[in-house]
Amino acid sequence: MPLDLRVWRWASNFVKRQPELKTRFQRRYDYQRAKCEDPTVIRNWFRLVENTIAKYGIRSDDIYNFDETGFMMGVIASGMVVTGAERRGTAKSVQPGNREWITVIQAINAEGRAIAPFIVGAGQYHLANWYRESNLPGDWAITTTQNGWSRKVGATGCSALWSMWQDRA
Repeated sequence: MPLDLRVWRWASNFVKRQPELKTRFQRRYDYQRAKCEDPTVIRNWFRLVENTIAKYGIRSDDIYNFDETGFMMGVIASGMVVTGAERRGTAKSVQPGNREWITVIQAINAEGRAIAPFIVGAGQYHLANWYRESNLPGDWAITTTQNGWSRKVGATGCSALWSMWQDRA
């Protein structure tokens, strides 16, 4: 069924006539993440953390928050762009042919001391040019997994990262 542009224009014009309405781009949000925003769940979690810290006498410089983010290199997302008014047609960005998953793990302790990032890339071996031709700081760690996802690193890999960081500290 073809898109009826009159319907879209009607909705767009309706919003323009209503000062209390505005259009915005929406962002995808994972259901599991949304469930974690329940205030009761959050309050209970903080209570558990406080009790654990008190029970075992854990120092704040020994409390770390680890986080990871994964992204596909070589993928361009659609978005709003600004161009000259005389330009016709849709603006385009050229999508590079190579696509690889990369995961970056970062950590910071409760005192504000950050650990250098840990990069997980797809592959079986480390390549020399990752280090020679890279602008990465020397204290960043790089490892590989078959698909570039951190869950394949496992406890052994995280333990090795932690030991490496402790040796440098």
